[in-house]
Amino acid sequence: MTYILILIFLLIIIHLFTKVGQLEGRIKGMQYIINQLTQQSELPELPINEDLRKLINEGEDVKAIKKTREFLGLSLLEAKAYIDKLKSEDRT
Repeated sequence: MTYILILIFLLIIIHLFTKVGQLEGRIKGMQYIINQLTQQSELPELPINEDLRKLINEGEDVKAIKKTREFLGLSLLEAKAYIDKLKSEDRT
């Protein structure tokens, strides 16, 4: 009986991982579309980006991440990715 429960539990976990992977793929696709639409419509950049770039240039990445989280309501990982993207854009 316990083997059956363990097997069912493992199948549920595998199913959940598969669904999460599919959702991540869909999110990446949507992000690509959003980026394309933003570039085509020439929307202005967020005003906070200037402040964030200033903090990055001063070596205050942690403060930039904190400000990003507060202003945009992002998670820690999302805010770090946002700051990393700003850094990579500045290098090119």
